[in-house]
Amino acid sequence: MSEEDREYPLEKIRNIGVMAHIDAGKTTFTERILFFTGKTHKIGEVHDGAATMDFMKQEQDRGITIQSAATTCFWRGHRINIIDTPGHVDFTAEVERSLRVLDAAVAVLDGKNGVEPQTETVWRQASKYNIPRLVFVNKLDAIGADFEMSAKSIKEKLGAEYVIVEYPIGLSSEFRGIVDLVKMKAFEYKSNDPTVLPVEVGIPDEYKERCDELHQELLEKLSNFDDDIMMKVLGGEEPSVEEVMKVLREVTIANKIFPVFPGSAYKNKGVRMLLDYIVDLLPSPIDVPPAVGTDEDGNDVECVPGDDKPLAALAFKITTDPFIGRLTFARVYSGQLKAGTYVRNANKGINERLSRLVLMHANHRQDVDAIYSGGIGAIVGLKNTSTGDTLCDESRPLTLENIKFSDPVISEAIEPASKSDQDKMTAAILKLVEEDPTFHFYTNNETGQSIIAGVGELQLDVNVTRLKEDFKVNCVVGAPQVAYRETIKKTAECQGKYVKQSGGHGQYGDVVIRFEPNSGKGFEFVNGITGGVVPKEYIKPTKDGLQDAMTRGMIAGYPVIDIKATLFDGSYHDVDSSEAAYKMAASLALKEAAKKCDPVILEPVVKVEITTPNDYLGTVLGDISSRRGQTEGMNTHDNAQVINAYIPLANMFGYISDLRSMTQGRGIYTMTFDHYAEVPKSVAADIIKKRSE
Repeated sequence: MSEEDREYPLEKIRNIGVMAHIDAGKTTFTERILFFTGKTHKIGEVHDGAATMDFMKQEQDRGITIQSAATTCFWRGHRINIIDTPGHVDFTAEVERSLRVLDAAVAVLDGKNGVEPQTETVWRQASKYNIPRLVFVNKLDAIGADFEMSAKSIKEKLGAEYVIVEYPIGLSSEFRGIVDLVKMKAFEYKSNDPTVLPVEVGIPDEYKERCDELHQELLEKLSNFDDDIMMKVLGGEEPSVEEVMKVLREVTIANKIFPVFPGSAYKNKGVRMLLDYIVDLLPSPIDVPPAVGTDEDGNDVECVPGDDKPLAALAFKITTDPFIGRLTFARVYSGQLKAGTYVRNANKGINERLSRLVLMHANHRQDVDAIYSGGIGAIVGLKNTSTGDTLCDESRPLTLENIKFSDPVISEAIEPASKSDQDKMTAAILKLVEEDPTFHFYTNNETGQSIIAGVGELQLDVNVTRLKEDFKVNCVVGAPQVAYRETIKKTAECQGKYVKQSGGHGQYGDVVIRFEPNSGKGFEFVNGITGGVVPKEYIKPTKDGLQDAMTRGMIAGYPVIDIKATLFDGSYHDVDSSEAAYKMAASLALKEAAKKCDPVILEPVVKVEITTPNDYLGTVLGDISSRRGQTEGMNTHDNAQVINAYIPLANMFGYISDLRSMTQGRGIYTMTFDHYAEVPKSVAADIIKKRSE
């Protein structure tokens, strides 16, 4: 295997992702690449549930990609590592972590719709990591396909500069060939059979004029970036194909221009020609800036690609394979992972042994001795490494930038259907949490409920279905509860006196406490006793008793926060005073405060960033108001508006579905907890009523 690897030096490696809106044909496109490169000998179709890359039962049942799948194939003496990513917004974490470790991507558009909502999301993610992209306009055999509209939508909806490199001959049922605008050659498909190569023909007469215009447009766009081409264009000369390709590659890798190609993956048209351009235009690991890590002193360290350099690899995905257990996917930036050696997990500060290394082809594995610099592979059996951890040499400890994921925005209560499912459920959910960093699981201390949380309703639904089908856990899912809090608005002095006489020793505790609002500062306890009216040994029990009572609330049983309590007076009894009595006295003082200090209920307020196309701005702003939200500000991003708002968490359940329906699926949002705010009186009354029920 190592011999084969050395046939592929770093400059002959391409690490690419395939990304798109749901249903644009990414997986079908990837299936064709695998067939044309000889990786598979039979084409699997998504609609038959037989696609190689959609190997999870959930993916086959739903006909969508849920997990990103990795594979390796070979074309024209190059090794191409491909990750096929999901298109649904609920699985953007899969796209995020894949783009983090890739060098380039192919964005697939549906030729009937051009750029769609989720295309905008994945495009923004790719821009964040500065990833060069080619655009494949797919489904040009479909009724209503429009290649030029799709290309224009790249500029209109993404604000990105594109150039058409190939042009389709015919559309819909007439789609029969492709013109290469660099070489000015036409190729016609005589059959949909993938084994039959297209035939070179003359450019059809009716296409000559348009193709000449587009060829000139291509040269003019490139001349903006290269003086030699500019001089030739101005002098009426034709640059050579080699000169054009050289500049086209440079501007593609620099993210200045995004080349566009036509095709129909399902009808086997255009994919083979695009494979040539993937090799010719997209970068190898040495064409992109080296990854930068941080050493133990906080200094930046460049991880220059090379098998002989110190190791720097990023674990970007964890999955559980039913046959071989825990698989850790890793991208090697420098050095190499070698089977049988130890590596340092810099994030955890521990060493892990690399017992077995595999190259993945969807869910099939090929054992290898090493994963070389620039490569992507999987490690079997790492116990403590999680998503985003850096694996490095002990001699050069460093951490690569971690992968940032969206925080959960929706949660549901979950419980096992029977006692016997309890342990099974927890173990299974923890495996899912390990696989998906945006899927969280915790126990709500106040309600005692087990809660699952994630970035979308489909994501939670898929995971609950996996619990039932893959892990055979019977569970019931219910509605979550919002964690309210209580506080006070007025200052008052409150006495708590606990006196209990029974035969023998009695109980005696007496405190006077001044309660004040302490907004945003939490609980503060001040000992203001002078002259020993409350003996020293009873100060701490008073504080403990008060804190204990605060967990039980003042009006609706929610924990009390943000109050300052000053113990400044009281009395004691030589014989009957005890720690327990002062604890009771403190809780009675808090009860008194409930009458005097104007207690209120607080609700969690989240900071929400909503991105919506301009057309739907008014509707989205109106909806924010209807949720008792406050808009803080807006700014324009490409041709969308980014709204910053504060909205009560209680009014955010189901928001993703509402936002999608308001914006025809094009709006996206992220939210994070920001602060607690007082609940309006009418809402507070409802909360108290529900709580008492």
